[in-house]
Amino acid sequence: MKPFHKFSNIATSTLAGIFLNAALMFTAVPRLHSEDIDRCQRRVAHAEHELHQAIERHGRHSRQANHERRELHEARERCWREQHRWWDEHEHRWRTEHDWDERDHDRD
Repeated sequence: MKPFHKFSNIATSTLAGIFLNAALMFTAVPRLHSEDIDRCQRRVAHAEHELHQAIERHGRHSRQANHERRELHEARERCWREQHRWWDEHEHRWRTEHDWDERDHDRD
């Protein structure tokens, strides 16, 4: 009976370790995903802000504004590639269609 008791302790320890690792893995994944979403949202909001500042300081069709438009486009594209959605800073919501207007700031 002694060998069975020894196996039982090893099996119990192994199973406990597996369950602990699984629990840690499943609790960490949602937090990482939400951090990615927050990071994407902040990136787009920052690019929007930079574009508005460039337009205000240098003009709607300036070299600086065009640069910031490209930065905004890249931020939106990165969100789209990573999450298949993009943050609409004007409406403060996530959009699930690849339908942003590259010149939407030309009409503000």
